[in-house]
Amino acid sequence: MKNSVFPGAAERIPFPPSPASAQPDAAPAIRVAGLRKRFKNVTALEKVSFDIPANSICALLGGNGAGKTTTLSILLGLLLPDSGTVSMLGEDMLRHRYRVLPRMNFTSPYVDLPKRLTVWENLMVYGRLYGLSRPQKRIRELAEEMEFGDLLERPYGMLSAGQRSRTALAKSLLNQPDVLILDEPTASLDPDMGDRIRAILENYRARSGATLLLASHNMPEVERLCDQVIMMQRGRIVAQGSPAALIAAHGRASMEEVFLDVARAPAPASAKKAAG
Repeated sequence: MKNSVFPGAAERIPFPPSPASAQPDAAPAIRVAGLRKRFKNVTALEKVSFDIPANSICALLGGNGAGKTTTLSILLGLLLPDSGTVSMLGEDMLRHRYRVLPRMNFTSPYVDLPKRLTVWENLMVYGRLYGLSRPQKRIRELAEEMEFGDLLERPYGMLSAGQRSRTALAKSLLNQPDVLILDEPTASLDPDMGDRIRAILENYRARSGATLLLASHNMPEVERLCDQVIMMQRGRIVAQGSPAALIAAHGRASMEEVFLDVARAPAPASAKKAAG
């Protein structure tokens, strides 16, 4: 049985066996229905609905202004929609987000940690905030797995962009979340480290049964990692399916070509009217 991560709570190690394939009729880990959000005269989201199965990896794709950031902000409980519902791990995220937030985490290379603290100090702060009973042990495990042990005593502000990305990802895995939301998880990483991070994410999903949702502009990464892709344009979902199914449906050779098709396609008349 999984424990909520609050101060004093037991750490969730080892991972429980929970393959989604063993529970084909299980409720989705994330269920979004009819989300709508306006900012003054701009409709950021219009009737956005999707399900993400447990123990899957899903990509949320779209060009600038498509609605990805607004959607992720609502999923994280940072922003309230004008209408619609969000269910996360069986809980109503809009009404009871504090029941589920300890079982989630988020990372983005565009969100900095305190620059004067060392990597170790930053991770210790978050380990305490997440209520880990043995944060030192968990940090060492992640440092070994992600190969940043030599960075632990270095101030975060002195790290390269790639080193900061690894540190931020380690922060997001400290509490072994059941839902992990990733914004450009391999941004600024060289090809070798990017490949290793993708392998870590795949292994984490396989071991933990977690659900991963990522926003990425790296289409080969999407093809490799994702079971499902949700494509947005001007606040609406315009395509959804597995990478292979979308490539076939568009008659293209890769997800990059599909992305360009969607990003460059004229907006539907209803979307133009809503955005105007």
